[in-house]
Amino acid sequence: MKETDIQKIVNHYFKSKGLSLEEIKRDAKKKKIIYSRFTRPAKQLLELAGSVPKAKRAITKVAKWANSRNLDYSIETVFKKWLELDRLKPKEVVKKPYYCNRPMVWSQAKKKWYVITDEGDWLEFCDKEEKIEWRIKK
Repeated sequence: MKETDIQKIVNHYFKSKGLSLEEIKRDAKKKKIIYSRFTRPAKQLLELAGSVPKAKRAITKVAKWANSRNLDYSIETVFKKWLELDRLKPKEVVKKPYYCNRPMVWSQAKKKWYVITDEGDWLEFCDKEEKIEWRIKK
């Protein structure tokens, strides 16, 4: 059976949430997802966007923006953000330096790295810079 344009948009929305087509179908049967609840907003988004690819791109852009900020989003969020879609950017990923599981700081004045101990002391970093581990800040 061929997917309708509305189904393509709704399914793309769920894929942006990390669900596969099989999971969507299974959850719809178990009434975890009320699929029909998403068809009206998908139809409105299709009318607003003018085509399925444009609607999918808008959903993807809003999904990346929202996920980078740990925000929930829906198809309706795409309408609300429609006028600012060009300016929506995912939050920049900030990485922090660590050495042996301890946080590090850069002293601009001394132009040196320091490792912060559990007690809060700053110890001068004397290893190779390749040993610094960069982790995403949570």
